[in-house]
Amino acid sequence: MTDDWMGLAEALLLWPGFEQGAATLINLSENHTFRIDCPDGGKAIVRVHRPGYHSRLAIESELAWMQALRRDAGLFTPQPLPGKDGGFVQEAPFLGGTRHMVAFAFEAGTEPQADEDLSAVFRQLGSLAAQCHSHVMGWTPPRQFARQVWTDRAILDPDAIWGDWRAAPGVIGTVRATLDRLDAHLRSELTDYGMGRDRFGLIHADMRLANLLVSDGVTRLIDFDDCGFCWFGYDFGAAVSFFEDSDTVPALRAAWLEGYRQYRPYGAEHEVMLDAMVMLRRMALLAWTGSHAETELAQSLHASFAKGTAEMAERYLTTGTIDR
Repeated sequence: MTDDWMGLAEALLLWPGFEQGAATLINLSENHTFRIDCPDGGKAIVRVHRPGYHSRLAIESELAWMQALRRDAGLFTPQPLPGKDGGFVQEAPFLGGTRHMVAFAFEAGTEPQADEDLSAVFRQLGSLAAQCHSHVMGWTPPRQFARQVWTDRAILDPDAIWGDWRAAPGVIGTVRATLDRLDAHLRSELTDYGMGRDRFGLIHADMRLANLLVSDGVTRLIDFDDCGFCWFGYDFGAAVSFFEDSDTVPALRAAWLEGYRQYRPYGAEHEVMLDAMVMLRRMALLAWTGSHAETELAQSLHASFAKGTAEMAERYLTTGTIDR
């Protein structure tokens, strides 16, 4: 490998068989994610965590839930690989600081695209979400367990987890005024909806297309890095990330619900809140575009994302739905 990623060559010494591996950056979002091509022909994934985002305990908690989903529910989750010391969470220098790192077994598959027919994917995604939610309702986490709590305040407040949506590019004038109205409306709706056990708990929280692998028609979830406590319906809101205003969303919502209800009830009082979850996620993404301006994805969205969010907000506030 080259020295393009300062310190990664040293970090790879922490895992058996990675010592002479070649690293290729495959994603830069919250974390740096690398594919490692090992000399023996094997492949693995190394996730280098963003500094200050998750503690060691939070990462260990993520891995604990993933393990429980595999063991208790028989669901596929990415398989972490232990380092030479037997630990799953490693620490090593990277880009001038010390970072937490986790290695995972490489899994084959392709990321679905928004311009494809996603009906089958969303039907499976609804089923996966329901199975995750059902598992959580009967699971007792380890005594030491810490994950983020994605409430309306954690997403909409100025000190939100992903930053302040008000500081995002393009949030000015009438756009800002519309989004202020949406902010107040979402807070009121979510307060009325409440956080009972039948609607709020530990979820994946980032089931967007980039975190799915499809192989032979089977959809699998990867990247539980943002898993935390939130409304169950937020898993649908996250699933349509970055194409929330597409004309395909109503059909995908129906497919998701069909898949979900194969494993768990989802009544009308919850279904009616799905568009609120889409708008809440859209506001989280708007904040993210400002706080993660260094990423290629955020830069590609700066010109239009705030304006598009305001247009969706106006439609939602006026009609009660995001549908055109």
